[in-house]
Amino acid sequence: MPDPDFDHVIVGAGSAGCVLANRLTEDGTRRVLLLEFGGSDRSVLIQMPSALSIPMNMPKYNWGFETEPEPALGGRRLHTPRGKVLGGSSSINGMVWVRGNPLDFEEWETLGAAGWGFADVLPYFRRADAHADGDTQYRDTAGPLHNQYGTLKNPLHAAWLAASRQAGYPATDDYNAFQQEGFGRMGMSVHNGRRWSTANAYLKPALPRKNLKVVTHARVTGIVFEGRRAVGVRYVRHGAEHVARASRDVILSGGPIASPQLLKLSGIGPAAELQSFGIPVVHDLRGVGKNLQDHLEFYFQIESKEPVTLYSAMNPVSKGLIGARWLLTKDGLGATNHFESCGFIRSRAGIKYPDIQYHFLPLAVTYDGSSLAEGHGFQAHVGPMRSKSRGWVRLASPDPADKPRILFNYMSHPDDWAEMRACVRLTREIFAQPAFDRFRGRELQPGADVTTDDRIDDFVRRKVESAYHPSCSCKMGAPDDPMAVVDPQCRVIGLEGLRVIDSSIMPRLTTGNLNAPTIMLAEKAADMVLGRPPLPASNAPYYVAPDWEVSQR
Repeated sequence: MPDPDFDHVIVGAGSAGCVLANRLTEDGTRRVLLLEFGGSDRSVLIQMPSALSIPMNMPKYNWGFETEPEPALGGRRLHTPRGKVLGGSSSINGMVWVRGNPLDFEEWETLGAAGWGFADVLPYFRRADAHADGDTQYRDTAGPLHNQYGTLKNPLHAAWLAASRQAGYPATDDYNAFQQEGFGRMGMSVHNGRRWSTANAYLKPALPRKNLKVVTHARVTGIVFEGRRAVGVRYVRHGAEHVARASRDVILSGGPIASPQLLKLSGIGPAAELQSFGIPVVHDLRGVGKNLQDHLEFYFQIESKEPVTLYSAMNPVSKGLIGARWLLTKDGLGATNHFESCGFIRSRAGIKYPDIQYHFLPLAVTYDGSSLAEGHGFQAHVGPMRSKSRGWVRLASPDPADKPRILFNYMSHPDDWAEMRACVRLTREIFAQPAFDRFRGRELQPGADVTTDDRIDDFVRRKVESAYHPSCSCKMGAPDDPMAVVDPQCRVIGLEGLRVIDSSIMPRLTTGNLNAPTIMLAEKAADMVLGRPPLPASNAPYYVAPDWEVSQR
């Protein structure tokens, strides 16, 4: 590509950036540069699904962000992992495939994201989708992003699903289709036994195209402006400084931490904060770095009376055999993330759609693999979906190499505590059902004596963890919303030639894991960047419990 200028420069080869790199280059007419600070994703530790906790904890692949001391959590600093590799966080995440509830997107529209209601986004979920079965109103088989169900071979999954029915909850055949509410199989972005990241699904098929250039190990240090128009970016690679020019758009896809950081480093954000670091103000935009949201969860752990859990596979010999089998055949325990069953419920009557999510795991271990129970156990990851707490991303210095400051203000709203107490009590009730009688030993965590509000609150304060779903720090909204950063076309409000397209622009967090809605968002935004009309709106219906106003289940 001898011409140093491009039509589009994309910053960040993550869940959104890889989608954009593919879609913007597929007709051969647009020249695209994709810049990524990380490197290759070819490691076995990334590609083998069951190894998910390893790259998440490696500085080579994870930015290693952590929060400021969180006031409501006793001053604890929580990990905020973000992918630093081709595929971004889709290369280090748990591979759980959850689109969100249709009412999430209806709410986006009421918050000012015109054209992002459920009828508008469903066609883009379908365009991304490669799913072997399901209702074709909601699912497709022709997209690049393969997602599948696990085998459910472990008997504890059957016990979990049976217990939920005994507790009075509905079953759902496909929580990504008509009915999210209920319990059922959990999907994962795995294909032929491999992690199906956006690097595998979108970027690698596009790499042979002559109109796409990918540069790794590139630290973008600022956006270049001519007047109020973004015309390129500055970046450093192996100690040398470069400028890449974009004739149409600069697109930030660095995610909910890096995108607001780069905007602020480039003079876009709250003027007082920028001036405190001596950064010239290009555009005083109050909402940059505000509205930060995340999901919290805890692990409700039960001792297993029968040795059927994955604990038997946690010794070095078993791990070696699992890895060897995966290398040879891409199947077995190495080919799953082990989150194979799940649930979405409402915490109380009067809640219109699910506000609690479950991941069930036939092992008692922390998500990042750092702490394993001493013996056989199983657990449910459980947490509220629509916390009212809001945080921020702020600069620590004007140096692009310095990590930004992050504060989620976890549990700063009183309603969050009520929801967490419901999570404890409702989960305990599910595990008390007859389906678990043969397996259920003592309650490892929170502990059978944790029953009062005060004791539950103390447990939550000490043990709750991030579910790794940061978002909403550059929210999308109406141009007259003083806290909106981008308009519904993903354009930075008040500037030209600059868009943000990643999970940071979500107006509000969705009900579930974030990778699927981030990919949808990039699919839809690609049409906007290309100037194409949106895909025709869907008329597919969605489920709302008929008695939600008076009944919790």
